[in-house]
Amino acid sequence: MNNKKNRQLYLSMWRWHFYAGLFFAPLLLLLTISGSIYLFKPQIESLMYEEYYKVEPNGERILTSEQIGSVLKSYPEAVITQYRPGENPYRSSEVHILVDGESLTIFVNPYNGNLIGELSNDLRIFDRVEEFHGELMLGTFGDRVVELTACWTLVLIVTGFYLWFPNSKTKIFGVVVPRVRKGKKLLLRDLHVVPGFWISAGLAFLIITGLLWSGFWGTNVQNIATNNGVGYPPSIWVGSAPSTNVKTKEIADVSWAAQNLPVPSSQIQGYIPVSIDDIVKTASDLKVHPTYKVIFPKTKEGVYTLSAFPPKARDEATIHIDQYSGVVLADYRYKDYELIGKIMAWGITVHKGLEYGFANQLALLFLCLGVIGVIISGILLWWKRKPSNHLGASKLEEKTSKGFILLMVIMGVLFPLVGLSLVAIFLVDFLIIRKIPRLKKYFNS
Repeated sequence: MNNKKNRQLYLSMWRWHFYAGLFFAPLLLLLTISGSIYLFKPQIESLMYEEYYKVEPNGERILTSEQIGSVLKSYPEAVITQYRPGENPYRSSEVHILVDGESLTIFVNPYNGNLIGELSNDLRIFDRVEEFHGELMLGTFGDRVVELTACWTLVLIVTGFYLWFPNSKTKIFGVVVPRVRKGKKLLLRDLHVVPGFWISAGLAFLIITGLLWSGFWGTNVQNIATNNGVGYPPSIWVGSAPSTNVKTKEIADVSWAAQNLPVPSSQIQGYIPVSIDDIVKTASDLKVHPTYKVIFPKTKEGVYTLSAFPPKARDEATIHIDQYSGVVLADYRYKDYELIGKIMAWGITVHKGLEYGFANQLALLFLCLGVIGVIISGILLWWKRKPSNHLGASKLEEKTSKGFILLMVIMGVLFPLVGLSLVAIFLVDFLIIRKIPRLKKYFNS
């Protein structure tokens, strides 16, 4: 009886591992390639935009208001949206503007106010790479497809680990080391299975930290964290917490932990906003990491927002400042995060290859190459083994293993898009595939 149950479980795991790989591996391959490219964004952009980024230090920097004034002389109809000071003496300042509906970045020499050049934000290559990696450049629909791919990759990892798990504790070859002298068939199998084991933990880490940014699962995790008191603490507010419904992520690109932070309102005092120079001085006084951006208020009640999203999670900061009084309304730093927020902030910076510098990038590049290798070996393995009359999945058992059903229920609850897709799969299988003999044979149902 136990052997029969074990066989049912094994065949169920094998069948779903096969179909999850067949349908989602191509998308995972695209996401892995785009992610491995994005890892080296700092180095590549430094080369691509060197003429815009690089300046020679020459005395003291002029005031920020003078730098912005130089931009407005050349773009009198522009609306200033953001300002980013150079993080070192050799880096230009950036002024983001809107002109006739187009978003531009103007690079300014901070020592004399001369304009170095302009760049349309729609043409920034790595913004498009990031957009493809996060949503396949298809908006909300693409975001859901990427999330579904990530979730089903977790199913691949879990089922793959079960299939990999050795029967013998002393077995090494074919388990942790590929068999290179046992023929091409076994070698191809081992080049899929063995690297799959070694990369599984790293791939699971990348998926979970990537899912934190997804529009459905990630947003719900944020809401759960906030509603259960493990989001931002009351101590970050100067005075009472705001009752606004506007979240910080709606006005600025900020750290994961700060995305649900309510945006306070400025208290209108004579309708005379403070100078941008005062805002920059506040950032300096508060020792905000020099890679910060100043996001300008969009309304009379809006606030200035300082957003520092630097390489190391410990330097993150989100600060809201009253645009009339210059008073700091909220100051949210890494030290204020609850434990879950700190773990997730660290995980995200590691995911992006930033936390540990070049070593971080290299480690993730090797991991990405491993994922690509496992996908390619899996495709070759399927192609060489595929029968002529069906896709190649194991025969659908009359009774599905209870252990496998429990696993899929857990995955469906933890990752709702997996649950919804499972319902869709079962409906298609029951209502269509099993009713059409040719399809039933092709899918081996």
